[in-house]
Amino acid sequence: MFQLGKTIVSEDIIEKDFLCNLSACKGACCIDGDAGAPLEAHETQILKDIYPKVKPFLRKEGIAAIEAQGVYTTSEEGDFETPLINGADCAYVIFDKKNVALCAIEEAYNQGEVSWKKPVSCHLYPVRVQDYTEFSAVNYHKWHICDDACSLGKELQIPIYKFVKEALIRKFGEDWYMELEKVANKF
Repeated sequence: MFQLGKTIVSEDIIEKDFLCNLSACKGACCIDGDAGAPLEAHETQILKDIYPKVKPFLRKEGIAAIEAQGVYTTSEEGDFETPLINGADCAYVIFDKKNVALCAIEEAYNQGEVSWKKPVSCHLYPVRVQDYTEFSAVNYHKWHICDDACSLGKELQIPIYKFVKEALIRKFGEDWYMELEKVANKF
């Protein structure tokens, strides 16, 4: 681990390779697991604001889950998350013709309906950020459903930090990312 400003960063995001392989996993990270996508506090208001524009992109099951639970939920620990459909799929998940899970928020963004791409935690994946009082921990979340992404990233030699460059800049800023690159170049 190393420190960059007020972050403690796992060396895994520099040393390990990753490139999403949707044709292999079919977007399993959006439909597997037992919790919704983590949300930052300010993102809850964004979801409230954009829901009317995202709603036409959603599946009927997603609309039902959101209208029953809200555009976000709060975990027992007090963390904000996206709601789930029957405890499984993210309520914002849609499927393409090849049955690949996609994000309705991102589809609305791609169509120019909203200016917010998706929750930053989704954009950052497989990087997870845990905020503490004095610092934020930036870690690689290894999940077996992403084994194909690890293999593809290794084959193409794309380290995790490069795969999530746009999201890291979105979360921490351009200067932070430039410092991260300097550290990575020393490895």
